[in-house]
Amino acid sequence: MAASTVQRVLGLLLALFSLTMLPPIGVALYFGDGTWDVFGASLLLILGAGLLIWWPVRRERRELRLRDGFLVVALFWVVLGTFGAAPFLLTERPEMSFTEAVFESISGLTTTGATVLVGLEDLPPAILYYRHQLQWFGGLGIIVLAVAVLPMLGVGGMQLYRAETPGPVKDTKLTPRIKQTAKALWYIYLAITVACAASYWLAGMTPFDAICHSFSTVAIGGFSTRDANLGYYDSPAIHVVAIAFMFLSAVNFSLHFLSWRARSLLHYFRDAEFRTYCWFLGGMSTVVVAYLLWAGHYDSTSETVLRGAFQAVSIATTAGFTTDVFALWPGALPILLLFSSFVGGCAYSTAGGMKVIRWLLIYKQGAREFLRLVHPSAEVPVKVGGKTVSQRVVDAVWGFFAVYLIVFAILMLILLGTGVDQVSAFAAVAAALNNLGPGLGQVAGGFHSLPDVAKWATVYAMLLGRLEIFTLLVLVTPAFWRR
Repeated sequence: MAASTVQRVLGLLLALFSLTMLPPIGVALYFGDGTWDVFGASLLLILGAGLLIWWPVRRERRELRLRDGFLVVALFWVVLGTFGAAPFLLTERPEMSFTEAVFESISGLTTTGATVLVGLEDLPPAILYYRHQLQWFGGLGIIVLAVAVLPMLGVGGMQLYRAETPGPVKDTKLTPRIKQTAKALWYIYLAITVACAASYWLAGMTPFDAICHSFSTVAIGGFSTRDANLGYYDSPAIHVVAIAFMFLSAVNFSLHFLSWRARSLLHYFRDAEFRTYCWFLGGMSTVVVAYLLWAGHYDSTSETVLRGAFQAVSIATTAGFTTDVFALWPGALPILLLFSSFVGGCAYSTAGGMKVIRWLLIYKQGAREFLRLVHPSAEVPVKVGGKTVSQRVVDAVWGFFAVYLIVFAILMLILLGTGVDQVSAFAAVAAALNNLGPGLGQVAGGFHSLPDVAKWATVYAMLLGRLEIFTLLVLVTPAFWRR
């Protein structure tokens, strides 16, 4: 373990993160909300801490190994989430405890979208902007941004990239060099964000709200500048824009890149995960809309279709936007929607959940076992998109699924032990571990009412979900630290 190399990278990354305080300073000065000094102090604090960590090992030049990459990623998300809470702690509005500030910061960075804040309309614009900026940087992974910069500073990036990117298969690069891959992803990410902001603005949002909501939409985050979330905007056009960009953002970003480079949409439809993703969202939307129509929950068919489809896409992609309190919807719909977040979006996207490709592989493996019961001697490979999937990948998916269930059960027991009721505990863990945001029961309207111990448990769940469990859990295994 190259401790000095890890320390150097961590210091550099933290110093770079301090620069993200500059846009909120500009917003504060533009609106005159009096918080520019809060973000200025936060910038100096984070920059100073980064330089303090980096300076003693500034001459270290050893290459990162894979184990070092896992440690950097885990430490950086924990440290960044903690220091990212600085503006929430230093500002007078809102007045937040350390626990609440860290919760809000990590919820933003992990694009979970769970919040402990109420009265958003009364908060300074710079604070509102900062929350959405956290989600935007966390969306595609701030480590992916870093690997495009760190090679220029003499630090290799492939180890960080493999530790950070979501999905069961992580070794495929879109371009020959990792720096080019990271840049390509960020160009696409930025282009989609600009298109989303422009669409929101044309649909009727103010420029400020359009920018903020584009950040949280493309990041599949779900933060809003309004307590009523997107339900504040009683506008079908805005809701349609949100549906379109939530759908796009939960698609594998490598497909966006390949389709853009080839100037063809064929790459999407040739991808088995994308086709499954479309069927999944289409099926969920159909079931939700049909159930709402049958229950007569809304006055008109058009409103039912729009609200039902919006909520189905929002929860299934783990964006977590709401136009209504879906926890109050009739029958099994609230639980059905919450279950859909366990699937989430595609691998290599900004979405949370367990990812469509994993569920597709679990289904294929199950189908193979049924076939083996009928033909015990048959050699039946697991295929996705006409290509055989190695048994190691299938085993890794089953291992992830098993560990996910164990972690879920432990976290839920912790919440139950703090006095949270069963429905709320289940929903809170699901919303945090799947990086969803809204839940049911006590957390339907936010996480502010949870005890502090429960908040810290959900913070850990958010980090586990964002880093797909193994990146954090591998650090507590003896084999990781063994020379």
